[in-house]
Amino acid sequence: MRIALRAAALTVAAATLAPVASASAQVVASGTIPDTPAETAPAASASADARTVFPASVPQGAMVIGKVPPGSVVRYGGRQLRVTPYGSVVFGVGRDATGPLSVEVQAPGGAPQRAAIAVTPRDFPTEYIQGVPPKTVNPPPEIAARIEREQAQVTAARARDDERPDFAQPFQWPVQGRISGRFGNQRVYNGKKGSGHSGMDIAAPTGTPVKAPAAGVITFAAPDLYLTGGTVLLDHGHGISSNFLHLSRIDAKVGDRIAQGQVIGAVGATGRATGPHLHWGMNWFDVRIDPLLVLERAKTAP
Repeated sequence: MRIALRAAALTVAAATLAPVASASAQVVASGTIPDTPAETAPAASASADARTVFPASVPQGAMVIGKVPPGSVVRYGGRQLRVTPYGSVVFGVGRDATGPLSVEVQAPGGAPQRAAIAVTPRDFPTEYIQGVPPKTVNPPPEIAARIEREQAQVTAARARDDERPDFAQPFQWPVQGRISGRFGNQRVYNGKKGSGHSGMDIAAPTGTPVKAPAAGVITFAAPDLYLTGGTVLLDHGHGISSNFLHLSRIDAKVGDRIAQGQVIGAVGATGRATGPHLHWGMNWFDVRIDPLLVLERAKTAP
């Protein structure tokens, strides 16, 4: 059964949310969708448990949080999504995604539902970057092989799928500074076209403490990757992770449980960098998402 979406006054990842209504699911739509662990969740009415809410539209690069009846089976992008005890689900929308996106929901004892979500295109300008070390732009074969090995390790760390709902808390800036590079912008290094920028660059002096934007677990930490230098991955659960690149110092190790605001390293200019800055990237598994859009959610969280 295909379910129509209606606009509602909810915001997640800078997107307008809309309830997915059906004869078997009553919609209760008010405020930002929260995520509360089962043991601390307030008593919920049967109608609240039965609501199914997804965005009517999302921008490219968004982290999308939706609400389904607890115990539902939810599928998107070829994956079965984890559902928190409170009924929240999360997924990412890539830089080049086009709509409509399809989310399938099978609530306990209910009829199958399908939400079609429109994708709002964004304009990604071209950034020209000069003075990059030539070996990082056109690496010789032995260096290219090293880069491939290192990136495979990072990719493997992003495959983690923990049930922790750390992704649901409002994110904070890891450092304060000028945005010197934006997510998605086309990069040209020393005149050679590269790929779209995978995160957000924040200019700050070398040694500036980098703080966890949300709680999580360290899944990767290496001080000297060829392209990204000092590199840390922080997993926020359900496939959502943050990566922090070009660090001059790393203050955490793999397996550490990190609280929001805890220092995990320091700004640097290691790897392919022309000056000190923090590259903060975010992923949903292998889908890159825009940290700036994730920060926007903090403005509407209760």
